[in-house]
Amino acid sequence: MPLTIRLAIQDAAKDCAPMAGAAVYLWHCNRAGEYSMYSSAVTNENYLRGVQETDSNGVVTFTSVYPACYSGRWPHIHFEVYPSLAKATDPANKIATSQVALPKDTCDLVYATEGYGQSVSNLTQVSLASDNVFGNDGGAHQLGTISGSVSSGLTVELAVPVETA
Repeated sequence: MPLTIRLAIQDAAKDCAPMAGAAVYLWHCNRAGEYSMYSSAVTNENYLRGVQETDSNGVVTFTSVYPACYSGRWPHIHFEVYPSLAKATDPANKIATSQVALPKDTCDLVYATEGYGQSVSNLTQVSLASDNVFGNDGGAHQLGTISGSVSSGLTVELAVPVETA
């Protein structure tokens, strides 16, 4: 299932002005719930992860696939923000770490398609409120907005205010 991920990185110290030239490292699991480089079956593989620089509007866009819902976690996409591409090579330089939570109604539609069978069951056993990351506020600040359709492709968008001061 194609998914476009669009994050608008904003400088919270400057009234949420766009952060042009920031770097975003983004990663998520595949439709089996595995993370390349980490899950036992795919430790020697490197996919569904990348780094890009924000444009003059502070926006970064990734083209990917819709991630699974694995046991114990709400469907999500991880990301880190760095001040620049040059500084993205050292984890000590990151200025934010967060996740995009995916809306339940869209998850239900995607997981009804071929290849996401296990996600249907896993999603019934977790909620945004019970998730160990989103549970503190039910994902209120991390819940992405979805547009598009399952048949033509989906886009998830999230404004991400980052504390730089």
